[in-house]
This record gives sequence, structure tokens and C-alpha cells, in this order.
Amino acid sequence: MVIYRHKDKYSISEMCQFFEVSRSGYYDYVKRMTKPAWYLPLANKIKECPDKCGKTYGYRRVHIWLERNGIHKNPKTILRVMQKYNLLSVIRRRRFYKHTEHLHKYQNLWKQNFQADRPNQKWATDISYIHTKQGVLYLSIIRDLYDDSIVAYNTGTQQTVNLVLDTIKAAKRKEKVTAELQLHSDQGFQYTSHAYFKLTQSYNITPSMSSRGNPYDNAMAENFFSILKTECIYRTKLKTYEEARLLIGEYIRFYNNERIQIKTKLTPLEKRSQYVV
Repeated sequence: MVIYRHKDKYSISEMCQFFEVSRSGYYDYVKRMTKPAWYLPLANKIKECPDKCGKTYGYRRVHIWLERNGIHKNPKTILRVMQKYNLLSVIRRRRFYKHTEHLHKYQNLWKQNFQADRPNQKWATDISYIHTKQGVLYLSIIRDLYDDSIVAYNTGTQQTVNLVLDTIKAAKRKEKVTAELQLHSDQGFQYTSHAYFKLTQSYNITPSMSSRGNPYDNAMAENFFSILKTECIYRTKLKTYEEARLLIGEYIRFYNNERIQIKTKLTPLEKRSQYVV
């Protein structure tokens, strides 16, 4: 403790006041320092536990093990002793990987200009989470800004690059893609991956990307997720992935073919069919 180390040089009262420590707290600390090492027997007993468990037990499991051996101590006391005598468990920590290999960043071509003069000129893409009792289902979509239709979608139980790639492939099979098509996304690792770069290049699609931390740049994709969840997902309790997939598919068919857009007074399909080259 800093105060104890400098007690001969400065006033204890002034240091306690400076460090916002009570005098009684400081003197309690000094008393503990001068007490015999009562925790040595406890440390020696704890040492037996790592030998038995291969040093895999954390202090909570050590606490249970000690109680089974008739030793009742506060778990926090056990933790302090384990820290002092280097008795903490040695476990393999979970590794977190940064998706920095082949990282591709793209210019924001839209800058919140969401106007499109024709179909397949501007596509917005994103991923959202659909919660079920079975787990989280990930939904990847591509939305056309000309008529707000969902050009393609894909679901998966893992948020992978392939989830996004398969969505783009489905859109390409359905629609005629020209070199003027811009595909806008956020900076998720799927969209900065080399596989995404290669696929968009092979399809002559021009990627566009939101600036980091700006939720408005990809608002058109986010807007559809909001509509989907408000009008469909939140109105039921989904039990399984399959139930969620069926419900999403039914809603997207309704949305594209029957749901009237207020600004156009048409369904997305009606507006799309009216476009004349």
C-alpha cells in the first residue's frame, strides 16, 4: 500500500485524505500485515486440489472441494490465497480471431441517397437475428431500392460468409445483373472477406459500404428487418428453426406480392412489373 510505504516521509492523516482512504481502514490493513500467516495451512490444503484435478479447478470449484473436506472458508478468501500462491487454474482460454486476412473495404457510393431509377441498380444487404426456442436463426437479405422488394434471402444457424454468398448467388439466378449494379452493406466480416470480393467481381457487381458506426447508411436493409419483426416475428413465439424459416418465407412472399407500399400505392411486384426498359 502506498500510504504504508511512505509513512515515514508524509503524514498518514494527509495521505489518507489525499487517497480518500479512512484512517480506520488503513490501520486495519496494517494489522493484517502484522498478523501471522494464518492462510498458509489453507494454501497447503488448496495445493492438494490442483494435484488431483490437474490444475483445472477455479476458486469456486476449489471452494466446493474444500467444503467436502470439512474446510469452510469464504470463496473470496480462497481466491485471494490462490492468487497469492499462484494456485489459479491453468485452462485453455477461448481464442478470438480478428477477421483481418484479405480485408476489403469499399467506398460509400450511396451517402444515404436511396433513390433508384430502375430495378437492379441499387441493392442493400444485411443480416439480422431471429430468436427461436431452438436458438438464433440468421437471416440474410437483399433488398432492391427501386421497388423495395426482397430480391433474395437466405437463412442459417451460423453467421458465416457463405450465408451472404449464397444470398447473392440466389439473387443473381433470379435477376439480370449489369455492371451498373451497386450492392451496399455494412462493414461486417462477411462483406470485407476475400470470398465476397471475388464473387462480386465475378458478377460485375460494384460493392458499396457504410462508414463504421453510421447506422443510417444501410437504413434500407434495417428498415425491412423492422417491418418483418413488427408485422410478423414479434406476433408469435417461434419454437424451431424450421418454423421460423416457414414464417419468414410466407411473409416475404406476402411482402413482395401483396403488401401495398404507402408511398407508391402499389405492391413491390406491381411497381417492378410497370418498369419499361
